[in-house]
Amino acid sequence: MKTALERAARALCSLDGNPENAMMDGTPLWRDYVPEARAVLVAIREPHEVMRDAGEGISEGHRNDAVSMWHAMIDAALADEK
Repeated sequence: MKTALERAARALCSLDGNPENAMMDGTPLWRDYVPEARAVLVAIREPHEVMRDAGEGISEGHRNDAVSMWHAMIDAALADEK
């Protein structure tokens, strides 16, 4: 399974129009995007209020598991385009 960092770097690479398995000088091109992907993960490490509320809503419901909470928090972050 790919790490979150690798998946984020691959997504950024793809967003730039590069094929997922593109290579440059014998190295996967997506690796060039790791610093940007890391910066994004660091930036969202602390959830904002909307994300916290979404996660707390899951923990108070019948599905008290980390995956559901993570999905709810990320979905809230993606929907919050202020």
